[in-house]
Amino acid sequence: MGSPMAAYLARNGHDVTVYNRTAPKAEAWCQQYGGQTAATPAEAARNAELVFSCVGNDDDVRDVLLGSDGVLASIPGGSIVIDHTTASATVAREVGALAETKSIGFLDAPVSGGQVGAENGQLTVMAGGAAGDFERAQPVIDCYAKAITHIGPVGSGQMAKMVNQICIAGIVQGLAEGLHFAKKAGLDPAVVIESISKGAAQSWQMENRWQTMVNDDFDFGFAVDWMRKDLAIALDEADTNGAKLELAGLVDQFYSEIQDLGGNRWDTSSLIARLT
Repeated sequence: MGSPMAAYLARNGHDVTVYNRTAPKAEAWCQQYGGQTAATPAEAARNAELVFSCVGNDDDVRDVLLGSDGVLASIPGGSIVIDHTTASATVAREVGALAETKSIGFLDAPVSGGQVGAENGQLTVMAGGAAGDFERAQPVIDCYAKAITHIGPVGSGQMAKMVNQICIAGIVQGLAEGLHFAKKAGLDPAVVIESISKGAAQSWQMENRWQTMVNDDFDFGFAVDWMRKDLAIALDEADTNGAKLELAGLVDQFYSEIQDLGGNRWDTSSLIARLT
């Protein structure tokens, strides 16, 4: 997702330096969009006003931002780090605290919208951090986002993303069961969806995934492996704050069954595969 997001920055006239742990990817990006590559995150951040990161998990965030060759080793004071990784609130607060000691702003700003949203510049961003840092970064984030909300202090963005993933898990499971029921009842799913999508059952998942779900086509969107990572973060946080995530925990188990079917890289709508 970082590649199209960076592309929107370049298209909007920003001077972009890119780093990727797979160097040929960064080089290919520069050939297509201009800009320059860096050999390490520290090199990429050395003269930056804003640094954007989008990696896989907490350990990746620590490596890229806090490592000996990480962003915080070189970024100038007064700059801002915006981390778009979906990670834990714990690591967000860890990075934010260290950044503050260096007079560096930090926003934990996970995104929703998937690969398609990144490619179309239509991501939804939920940000945690100081209001002043958010106000400075927002016009640049606007390059690739359709909606940006300041949720609260550092860690709040990650908490909001947990809510997002909890809600998606329940919606996709409901849609999977509904479509499964329609087929078992001898109904035409297309006719049913045409009807119910005009009412209270309507959702983004219904509009964009019902057809591919019926066709057992799961090469879209957000992978099961990543969804399980995100749900694990939410379930861990719930253990701390006392929230009851009964449905999220159940759907996480269902996704483990999809992994057992070999669907690690299938998108999240593949929940229907375990019902057929």
